[in-house]
Amino acid sequence: MDQLTVSSIMEVMKEFFPSNTSVAISNCKKFIYYQPSRLVDLHIHAGDPIKKGSVTHQALVEKHQVSTYIESDVYGIPYYAMSVPIFDDNEVSGAITTIYPAKPSPIARNVLTIKSEDKWYPIPYSDVMYLESEGRKTRVQAQTGSGYHKLNLTELEFTLPDDSFIRVHRSYIVNVHFIQEIQPDSHSTFLLIMKDRTKIPVTQTYTSIFRKSLNY
Repeated sequence: MDQLTVSSIMEVMKEFFPSNTSVAISNCKKFIYYQPSRLVDLHIHAGDPIKKGSVTHQALVEKHQVSTYIESDVYGIPYYAMSVPIFDDNEVSGAITTIYPAKPSPIARNVLTIKSEDKWYPIPYSDVMYLESEGRKTRVQAQTGSGYHKLNLTELEFTLPDDSFIRVHRSYIVNVHFIQEIQPDSHSTFLLIMKDRTKIPVTQTYTSIFRKSLNY
């Protein structure tokens, strides 16, 4: 299968992959397709050789699916990946690899540490009402107060629990448990009234996902 054919197929298939997933396709020696995501980019290019120690290399050598964490010494950043070998007449002819950002530690998945007045405070995710983009940092509004996180909103989005948080605007992510009202703002947008009475817009870009997530 040539690179043009693979690229055409992946333009359709990429809709089936989770967001923030990079996808690489290779033959037995080199990559023939690569599509990075917003949050993880291994800077692979079509024609690059497959590096030893990578998930793709392991899948090709071991001839079975491999899912594992890879340290930064292979591509410069740590990442998780799953690689599935492709067989042709019982012989491995290539692999499809999906690549994900490195997950935070189990503790970090339960709390968000923010800075306020030169002090740091670990805040349980269940207490976070919404997050707002402010420059290269993110302002976090919790029930107990507010502070700043060093990561930007897009970087933080990946770490947030999917069952509570949803992006509604390029500058806002909200905890759905703190939405008090949903008001129509126009024919295709909404205005959220949070429990602290803050008003947060849902822009047209995120309206469809928002409605599906809240099932209305």
